[in-house]
Amino acid sequence: MPAEPRHPGGRLDRIDLLRAVAMLWMTAYHFSFDLNHFGLISQDFYRDPFWTTQRTAIVSLFLFTAGLSQAVALEQGQTAARFWRRWAQVAGAALLVTAGSLIMFPRSFITFGVLHGIAVMLIIVRLTAGWGAWRWPLGVLAVAAPMLAPPAMAAWPALEVFNSPWLNWLGLMNRLPVTEDYVPLLPWLGVMWWGMAAGQWALRHRPNWLGRPASSAPGARHALVLLGRWSLSHYLLHQPVMIGLIWLALQLR
Repeated sequence: MPAEPRHPGGRLDRIDLLRAVAMLWMTAYHFSFDLNHFGLISQDFYRDPFWTTQRTAIVSLFLFTAGLSQAVALEQGQTAARFWRRWAQVAGAALLVTAGSLIMFPRSFITFGVLHGIAVMLIIVRLTAGWGAWRWPLGVLAVAAPMLAPPAMAAWPALEVFNSPWLNWLGLMNRLPVTEDYVPLLPWLGVMWWGMAAGQWALRHRPNWLGRPASSAPGARHALVLLGRWSLSHYLLHQPVMIGLIWLALQLR
């Protein structure tokens, strides 16, 4: 007989709270990016460490919480049908992001951004759910792999094939593609692996660390939990809304 799940069902509020923090941080980052795009401020979002470090931290938090969520979903007995239904939502949203970015940034549209990366990583994380503690060192290797690619290409020029547009989703390249968002499999799979491993460890040893059922969160905490719960919708809508409002404000001015 299978063991009784420690969390029989429903979302856990602390995971959604972490995701909400990532969403609010991302929204502030994108609002600054939009102000820069319209010439209202002057910042280098592509090279300034103040902005590039924030982007790395935001994406890391997103992917770590995605790994945590997968650990909980498996603990609660998520069916394959439900997994693929959610995967289809993420993959469909990724295609919408590509289409929208193609309109706004035709020379640097998004071919493999955070949602594209999550769609691929979700499948890998699901297939490797039984790898246990091995995901910790494998995560280190995944994070280190892109740093090893440039010297490897210098030694073996044939490896330059990984710079091809058809293979840049792997992340093993020495020239970054010209795109507005780029979240390749490596190194970011390592972060989601760590999230999955941390979630499974917490479910076994410290289940209360992941929080209570999300529906029980009170007041402002409940509002943040709802934001974390509807993160995909917020992700798709926040940029068009902010860009539209800034454009409208400029027209009125």
